[in-house]
Amino acid sequence: MEAPNDPLNQILRVMQSLKDGQQQLTEDVLSIKGRLEVLAHQQCHHQTTNNASDANTQESLKVIPAASLISSPPPTGLEGFANAPSNSKMASPQGSTATSQSSRIILTTYPGQAGIDPVPMNWGHHDRLQRGPVIVSRSQSSIKRRNAIGAHGGSYSVYHALAIASKNLDVDYRPDFTNSEPAINLGPFPQWADAKKIVSLDPLGHLSPWLFESMIRDENIHIRPTIAITKAHMKLPELEQSVRFGRLKPDGKICLSDTGELAVTKFAVEPVWFLPGVAERFGIDEGSLRRSLFENTGGSYPELITRADMKLFLPPIGGLTVYCFGDPSKMSDPNVKLALRIHDECNGSDVFGSDICTCRPYLIFGVEEAVKEAQRGGSGVVVYFRKEGRALGEVTKYLVYNASE
Repeated sequence: MEAPNDPLNQILRVMQSLKDGQQQLTEDVLSIKGRLEVLAHQQCHHQTTNNASDANTQESLKVIPAASLISSPPPTGLEGFANAPSNSKMASPQGSTATSQSSRIILTTYPGQAGIDPVPMNWGHHDRLQRGPVIVSRSQSSIKRRNAIGAHGGSYSVYHALAIASKNLDVDYRPDFTNSEPAINLGPFPQWADAKKIVSLDPLGHLSPWLFESMIRDENIHIRPTIAITKAHMKLPELEQSVRFGRLKPDGKICLSDTGELAVTKFAVEPVWFLPGVAERFGIDEGSLRRSLFENTGGSYPELITRADMKLFLPPIGGLTVYCFGDPSKMSDPNVKLALRIHDECNGSDVFGSDICTCRPYLIFGVEEAVKEAQRGGSGVVVYFRKEGRALGEVTKYLVYNASE
């Protein structure tokens, strides 16, 4: 039995006392701040009424030090809260869209902070309900329950922000997922229950709104899918030529006609990174990955530094699309052959037929081989990544073109 006056026990008691005091201080500050916001709103409303005819009234943001609002010392100096204009429910330019956006801007959060209660995320758990949903929304009803960093939509999240800023979309808007269920049943597969197998997408992403429907309904938590699955027909001029030259043969199931029209199942996938797994893939530690992502995105995601407890990151990058020919269930069947083309986006060649590179011919060849394998009873898949020029971007790509002339 340890002595009550043991130095280590004394230190632990002092630390616990400091923690309790900090927690109480945080709660007191938040309570005072809430009262101040009410007074500020009343004052602003009074001033707005008196100055209704002044169309040039300027509003400003008043930053409140974060140190007074957190339950643990700020480690980076990047955190804080700011007051936005308290009449943030201003009508849109068309007078049609209002928002219930809070007057408080939350720059970052911390583990153990008052009110922070993330929904548990057990990445790789075999029980889908025990694994939990990906929650990244910063809506008022979800921000304290988030278990992921970033935003839905990948690179399109910026346009979503513009729509809200311009009052063309309500900040509290929730998509209606009625009748938008996946067009096919997919999985589960053993890889879904292995945290090391899948680290850059959510294997439950196509099921989230329906799998966690009760959480959305009962707790008002914003949960969105990160994968959507649909069926379509594909028509490319080269495929008609492929039929004419005998490389593809119409079968009425996959290759539907002499025009080379194809039946295809499409999977749109937004990136969801499990940071420990991504770090392991690159042979680096998670802390180095988090710091690099934070510093080299202009400090856009401070919670990469302050929220080590959140292991998921939805990065602002393009996703991918999977084009599956034939029976999608055969994609994971080890007893059949798989013809697979992994293709990085090339807008110049794939879409506009630029002759400066040969990406589109390779893509067409990949589609042909995928269709032929599916017709033989196997599986044919084309994975199309939205990362132009091996993720360097078109500007760098064109500079390389110029330099190689």
